[in-house]
Order: sequence, then C-alpha cells, then structure tokens
Amino acid sequence: MAKWFRKLMKSQLVIPLFALLLLVVFNLIRDAGFFSLSITVNNNGNSVLSGNIISILNSASELAIISIGMTLVTASSKGQDISVGAVAAIAGSVFVRVLREHNITWPIIILAFLGGCVAAILCGVFNGTLVAGFKIQPMIATLILLTAGRPIAYWINGGATPTVDSPLLGYIGSFIPGVPIPTPILIVIVFAVLVALILRFTNLGLYTQAVGINEKSARLNGINAAGMKILSFMILGVCVSIAGCISVSRIGLINHETILLDIEMDAILAVAIGGNALSGGKFSIAGSVIGAYIIQALTITLYAMKVSSTAVKAYKAIVIIAIVVLGSPVVQGYLLKLRDKLFQKSKKALESQAYGE
Repeated sequence: MAKWFRKLMKSQLVIPLFALLLLVVFNLIRDAGFFSLSITVNNNGNSVLSGNIISILNSASELAIISIGMTLVTASSKGQDISVGAVAAIAGSVFVRVLREHNITWPIIILAFLGGCVAAILCGVFNGTLVAGFKIQPMIATLILLTAGRPIAYWINGGATPTVDSPLLGYIGSFIPGVPIPTPILIVIVFAVLVALILRFTNLGLYTQAVGINEKSARLNGINAAGMKILSFMILGVCVSIAGCISVSRIGLINHETILLDIEMDAILAVAIGGNALSGGKFSIAGSVIGAYIIQALTITLYAMKVSSTAVKAYKAIVIIAIVVLGSPVVQGYLLKLRDKLFQKSKKALESQAYGE
C-alpha cells in the first residue's frame, strides 16, 4: 500500500486528478444535480444530450486540443507559445476565405481546413526557427506573432468580419443529426487517440523528452534537437488550426479580435495543472487534457454560483495558484516526508502493542 501511494504521489497525473476530485466533491456538496444529464431537443429538432458535464466537455474542446500541442512545445523547448490565439485567428481567416470563394461542400470544407492548417504550420515553423535556430526564448519569439497575428488575420479577409452560412459547418461546430454528443467532443476524442497512437508507435515522445531534459546529450545520441523543437511547433500549428476551424464553425463567422482570445494563458495553465514541468522534459498529454477540462469545469462552477464574468478570472487565478502550489515538488516532497513519519509512528505503535500483548 505504501509503495502504491508513493508511486501515485510521484505520478504526473496526481495534480490534475486531485484537482478534478476537489471540483467533483465541491459541486456534489453544493448542488447534487450539477452533474445530471438530460435529453433535450435542439433547434433542428434533434434529440441531444445536455447538462453541465456536456457543457464542460464541449466548451473546452478547443482548449483541450491546443493543450496537446502546447505540452509538446513546453516539453521540447522549455518554454511556451503565447501566440496560439493569434495563429488561430490566421487559420480561421484562411478557412473562411476559402469557404466564401466557393460553394460550401465537404471537399471545399476539407480544402479550407488544409489551407488554414498550412498557414498555422508555417507560423509554427517561423516560431520554431526563432527558438531552435536563433536560440530565442520561446515566449519572446512567439511575442512577434502574438502582436502581428490578429492584424494579419484582419488583412486576409480584407478588413471585414465575414460570415459563412452552411448546415455542414453546423455539423462541425454543433451536432451531427442523429448523434446526441456535440461534434467538438468527438473531434477531441479522435484527435487525442490519434496523438496517443503516434506517441505509442513512434519515437516522437521519447525524442521530445530527451531534448527537453538534456539537449546536449540528445544531440550526442544522434537526435536532431533543433528539428524536434521545430516539429513540436508545427504540431502545435495543426492543433491551433483544428481549434480555430471549430471555433469558426460554432458561430459561422470569423472575428479576428475575439476568436480564442486569451486561450494561450489557459493552455499554459492546463499544461501546468496537468503535472507537466514548465521547464520542459517529461510530459503527460493526458494530464494536460484533464487540466483543460478542469479549467472549464472551474469556469462553469463559478458561473453556476452566480459569480460575475468580470470576477471569474480572479477566482480562477486564486484556485489555480493553489492547485499549482499544492502540486509543486516542494509541497509533494513535504507530503511524502509527512507520510513517512506517520507511517513510522503507526508502525511503532503496532509493534509496541504487539510486544505489550
């Protein structure tokens, strides 16, 4: 039992699982019906699942996808990309531009997504080259696109905020007829499984961790450290393009100023809450995805408690600081020492009772 507990305490998933447990217990005490599910009929006459759980999973879809790419960037480059929201605006603008120039069909939607994906990947190559080639700290390197990305998105569509109207986009951003689960949730599941398979059957995860832990040793072992960093930014570009296209499909328009605004901060927090060291190295994709849902669950909980939208960020900051501090190596080390002391005291007490008998 002690070995199992020690192993659990050292696991990267201990932080997100503990935070998730706290949220679940708190909401069950506050409102036992918080996690209830029901079947309702939407505006299109389709029966769909509804409830706080569905809202959390659906609303956090873009964040969950971006957190996957942010985890790889953090692990390999020992830093974070703060331009993901702006790059999502670029990808979304390209997506809308292609759609508006053609009759919207599934092949055109795929073509538009690929166009947005290429744009986001090129942004990833730009950021990755600055980081890996010119040795610029990731937050400083990505500050360029954070500043210029949304104006570029504005320029792509001629300074307008164009709309796209098609039932097919509704299938992506809302529900597929006959399927009661929101499509963004299904997209997250498919993408997460795909990434898990890639990490399982390739050396991507191993090489990423090796570069993040010790770049010099990785190079000596034949790993292209610069290439791995650029590749991680490119993968993040794919994640950002998927998130941007989902966001556009939800509302049927592209607003370069507001699309996925401030999502970079939530993505970094999701990585931190997921038990990943922001200094790079060993990582957990599952932890980051859980961290994304924890952030959204916290937001939904605060709104359910009638907290004003202006105060939500402050409350989130307080709770997240507490979670990150509790999961820090210093606190974990203290808890392990405390556990060992309690275990030794209980062992001595049992031994003294045995001798007394």
